[in-house]
Amino acid sequence: MTAIEQHNLEIHSNAEAWRRKPLLRDIYDGFYARIAAELPPAELGPVVELGSGMGNIKRVIPQCITTDLFSNEWLDRQENAYALSFAESSVGAFVLFDVFHHLRHPGAVLRELHRTLRPGGRVILFEPDMGLLGRFIYGAFHHEPLALREPIAWDAPADFTPANHGYYAAQGNAHRVFVRGERPGPLAGWNILRVARIPALGYVASGGFGGPQLYPRFCLPVFRFLDAIFRPLSGLFSTRLLVVLEKNAP
Repeated sequence: MTAIEQHNLEIHSNAEAWRRKPLLRDIYDGFYARIAAELPPAELGPVVELGSGMGNIKRVIPQCITTDLFSNEWLDRQENAYALSFAESSVGAFVLFDVFHHLRHPGAVLRELHRTLRPGGRVILFEPDMGLLGRFIYGAFHHEPLALREPIAWDAPADFTPANHGYYAAQGNAHRVFVRGERPGPLAGWNILRVARIPALGYVASGGFGGPQLYPRFCLPVFRFLDAIFRPLSGLFSTRLLVVLEKNAP
């Protein structure tokens, strides 16, 4: 079994956790609401999620076109972020939820997104963030590497084949590019509209998809209140990162 196939098995495993943990559904609905607030006007074009996994974004953004590398029956279509089937300048927004850190060559994907977005269209990234708490949680309890010191291969090599890009994970990549300001490659053609660091303490204490839930569902508003208090201390407490890019007008 390849690592990519293993990732699809994890999607199916996560679906079971999703069904048995209402708290997790509440938390993700809150994340999706943050994303929905960053979408451009509907008339600009369709909203497309890449790497949709279980397709849960439709709970909050029902018009979203869900896609993934895998042809799972609950998704709208199969797509590869390196070689999209959408026509040039035809999409209003792309959502990548926990996808950017799986892109071995993020610059190549951003160029493909730029090609298919209409001017003024947006890319909305939702990623792990590396505040001190985030580094501890993701480093100690998640199987994917942080890779905070590894080189980021921004551009694909000449012999790169989108269909055989293989599995990749570096949880710290979005933090490095959009918080630290590391620029392994150009962001030409994009405006960075927002970089928001989020404590998401309720998510951490929920145990996510694989860990134990540490508090009852009715206490979630308390954790959201704590998020608001600790947001100014993002270097210490941030565990989630929201990034909004907008395609420049020609």
